[in-house]
Amino acid sequence: MDTESIEKLARLRGIGDAYHNYRGELQYFGVDIKAAILRAMGCSIDSSAELAATLKSSEKQHSFRFMPSVISTRSTRVDVDLNVAVSDLHHPLVWTLRMESGAQTQDTMTLDRCVEIWRGEVDGVGMTRRRFELPYELSAGYHELFIQMTTENTGYCKLIVSLKDCFEPVSIVQGKRLWGLAVQLYTLRSAGNWGMGDFQDLRQMIADLAPQGAAFIALNPLHALAPAAPERCSPYSASNRHFLNVLYIAVPQVEEFQTCVAAQTRVSCDEFATQLKVLRAASHVDYVGVAALKFEILEKLYGEFCLKHLTLDTPRALEFRNFVQAGGRALSLHALFDALDRHFCKNLDSASGWMNWPQEFHDSASEAVTRFAQTESKSVGYFLYLQWLAQAQLTGVQALARELGMPIGLYGDYAVGANRSGSETWAARNEYVLNAQIGAPPDPLALKGQGWGIPPCDPLRMQADHLQGFVRLISNNMRNFGALRLDHVMSLFRLWWVAGGYSSAQGLYVHYPHHQLLAVLALESVRNRCLVVGEDLGVVPDEMRHAMPQYGLYHYKVLLFEKQDGRFRTPLEYAPRALATVTTHDMPTLRGFWEGRDLELRRRLDLYPSIESEAEVRRERDTDRVALMVALQAQGLTPTSPENAYQDFTLQLTEALHLYLARTKAHLACFQLEDLLGMADPVNVPGTDGEYPNWQRKITTNIEQIMAREDIQRHLAEINLAREA
Repeated sequence: MDTESIEKLARLRGIGDAYHNYRGELQYFGVDIKAAILRAMGCSIDSSAELAATLKSSEKQHSFRFMPSVISTRSTRVDVDLNVAVSDLHHPLVWTLRMESGAQTQDTMTLDRCVEIWRGEVDGVGMTRRRFELPYELSAGYHELFIQMTTENTGYCKLIVSLKDCFEPVSIVQGKRLWGLAVQLYTLRSAGNWGMGDFQDLRQMIADLAPQGAAFIALNPLHALAPAAPERCSPYSASNRHFLNVLYIAVPQVEEFQTCVAAQTRVSCDEFATQLKVLRAASHVDYVGVAALKFEILEKLYGEFCLKHLTLDTPRALEFRNFVQAGGRALSLHALFDALDRHFCKNLDSASGWMNWPQEFHDSASEAVTRFAQTESKSVGYFLYLQWLAQAQLTGVQALARELGMPIGLYGDYAVGANRSGSETWAARNEYVLNAQIGAPPDPLALKGQGWGIPPCDPLRMQADHLQGFVRLISNNMRNFGALRLDHVMSLFRLWWVAGGYSSAQGLYVHYPHHQLLAVLALESVRNRCLVVGEDLGVVPDEMRHAMPQYGLYHYKVLLFEKQDGRFRTPLEYAPRALATVTTHDMPTLRGFWEGRDLELRRRLDLYPSIESEAEVRRERDTDRVALMVALQAQGLTPTSPENAYQDFTLQLTEALHLYLARTKAHLACFQLEDLLGMADPVNVPGTDGEYPNWQRKITTNIEQIMAREDIQRHLAEINLAREA
């Protein structure tokens, strides 16, 4: 293997050379792992001739292409670097600028009048790089630049102009510190849901929390999963991040439920009522059971909708058709995917996902897929109907939050990737590298590293697409929320790639055009009036730490990680432009942390790399408990019990820590519903799959009872008072 050529090619494809691990140690990536990732990217490198040809092509594409495919700027003026042969400098250059508004301007010039940035030879041809200063001031938005000189020197560039930082609500600009509650929506219990939390439960929580002074409810990702395989329940392994999980539909709130006799008759029967009772009482969400009941009734409601609305062209039918038209090809493909997936799971007894379908259906544009869409149009229409219902109910919840005066309302979560066999990858296969997965290197939460089973996007392909896939994803996710959390925000700069056949710790970092991606993020944030929080936990490169404040992204500060020189940071030491929280969905609950239940769970699940590492983690936990008590005492928040770090957990400790967090300078403070209830078991254990029932554990109490409790109302009032101080 030509190591030098592999190293050069790896750098051209965005592969890093080394990184600092969570201990601060510099670790280099081996050439064998780089070669494995290059193969996953589709690079031909298995012979000397193939490697030389691939390297030459990549060098030309990276350094000597006529013009870039994307330029981002925070200014109204744009400079474009153009690579041309010296012999072509005399050719006139015709440029056409098409603004997002539709306006267009055109002019002609010659490059010999432009500043020269570089001169050299490429394959024996004299080349020059000239900086073309576009003589036009641009407004914020997405614009297009077309340039033509010769047959070879013709190109198109997307201009991303982002003039402002990410959006902040007026209340924050005016100096207010806001707070809210974090909820894993599926975990909610209520008297009316069908075994898992739904959009009606969310609506009820908004109605209960807004009068308490809460500014938002933070949610798990609501991305579309796989209706044909409801047991695949991780909200961070979406089938498609553009659309919604239809299991969150509150069936009794659907308009057709009020008129559909068949649905009401079925729901009112004893057998159905018994099944609902069992599903509601279960300690964990039975996704298969919930899906069976919901989809049975939703099928009947779709039939009612077709009969009473679609066939009669009612105003409600027009609303539906407008929704489908606005969703375009992406929505139609997603509904088609769900219809195909259900068909093959039912009739061929295959596993869910396009990789398990017959080969002729792997291409979303194939003749077989087109024929299915035509012959099974009613099935496709059913899944379009479900997306319409879900979107309408979620939109209604956010509208209620605004009506009740919540400055943010719903605070959503954007997952870092999509399932490799889901709708999103099927509809855009060329954008994903299916022979690799993303994850994270070893860190305190997962000492063996993490592999998430999610295929990465190739940064080269993203550039070729002019970042349009990313633009659509961010825009579609922001439309529902007043704030959006970006899971693993470091992915805007680099992602941990693991090639097939390698362990999670045997990965490396691939870099992305982070300034361009951040420009898109800021532009969409302003347009959608959506605050952005970047989840910057784990191994965070300095480049990302510096870029986040440049573009107005909020940091994600977890109290249990906010330590310095062996002590916990004081409330006044927190960054203002941040969301502060005590724990997260990837961490133990407060009670689990204090009692060390997560440490015992890690041992049972064999998540420690060694006996020594376990001993170190336990020593650190003992130290942290002592340091927490010291921090609380310094704030005059010492709970009556426990009086020291060696006594049992009580809710008084939670209340003290919550008030500690409420006093921070962070503009946003978020509190976990599980901690208010003193729950012990985590909702997710990073680094596990089937070993632990991730994303299934429910809360212990109905939301109606929670919001009626005097102690919780008192505590929320104390939090609100502390945030107003």
